[in-house]
Amino acid sequence: MKKLGFLSFGHWTPSPHSQTRSASDTLLQSIDLAVEAERLGLDGAYFRVHHFARQLASPFPLLAAIGARTRKIEIGTAVIDMRYENPHYMAEDAGAADLIAGSRLQLGISRGSPEQVIDGWRHFGYRPAEGEDDAAMGRRHAQVFLELLNGKGFAQPHPRPMFPNPPGLLRLEPFSPTLRERIWWGSATNATAIWAAKLGMNLQSSTLKFDETGEPLHVQQAAQIRAFRQAWKEAGHPRTPRVSVSRSIFPLIDERDHAYFGDSANESDQFGIIDSMRAVFGRTYAAEPDLLIEQLRQDEAIAEADTLLLTIPNQLGVEYNAHVFEAILTHLAPALGWR
Repeated sequence: MKKLGFLSFGHWTPSPHSQTRSASDTLLQSIDLAVEAERLGLDGAYFRVHHFARQLASPFPLLAAIGARTRKIEIGTAVIDMRYENPHYMAEDAGAADLIAGSRLQLGISRGSPEQVIDGWRHFGYRPAEGEDDAAMGRRHAQVFLELLNGKGFAQPHPRPMFPNPPGLLRLEPFSPTLRERIWWGSATNATAIWAAKLGMNLQSSTLKFDETGEPLHVQQAAQIRAFRQAWKEAGHPRTPRVSVSRSIFPLIDERDHAYFGDSANESDQFGIIDSMRAVFGRTYAAEPDLLIEQLRQDEAIAEADTLLLTIPNQLGVEYNAHVFEAILTHLAPALGWR
């Protein structure tokens, strides 16, 4: 059994060929798609956060809206760039959204990805500390956020408060007592996966990873997952961690599928340079169901993970993406033991 969710970057563009021509289109369709995914039986609705781009940016209003419209589906991010975040404000937003959703948030956070602008986090008022680069600043913000989610009081109450306070130091409110266990770290290296395990965060590994061995993405990710789980065990955390991988998967069922993704049928992993480092980019899986099942059986990282996030072409609209979900749930999931 495997949890299946979708991952949307929330692209929009004022093009007649796009179903999402404005930010409003993307936001409202994201809510509708989560509702439809829950109806079809998917387990999760996840969203990417990018700043200064025609994509989803501020996640918590969207997560709260989906939480109010759904009842069972997990609602998450993959990932929030912590270089841009005020951990205290984020803890309040996350607590509120999680309580609205009935404790269904699964928040993926990370150092972030290549940006639309130079040092965009500076425009949000953040600067690395002395001797720190922006990646270390993002990890520092993450650690502060995790500490706040523990719910321990830290602020001295005013001697003459406007409203009565509980005894002792005060924590941020609203507080969600179990959210700390539902924080994930988006990792592109084995080292940061091990770091996340030590801090008790779940692991997200996407369709991109820094190349550490020259092997295919799924082989490197499987090794990364095993290293994460070993570090988790050595850290002695009492609960079992969760691990997700992301994949682009499109069963070729009808003419639309062939028109959109038929040319991707023979794709393979690609290697390139990102952030001055060599990286491996995962292939798109697109084929008739029988062939697709055999290809996916060979993916070592999918086999290792307990959660699979399906990256989606959100600009093709809610109806088409729902068709893809239904095709995967009907034609692939049972044969692969995911359902």
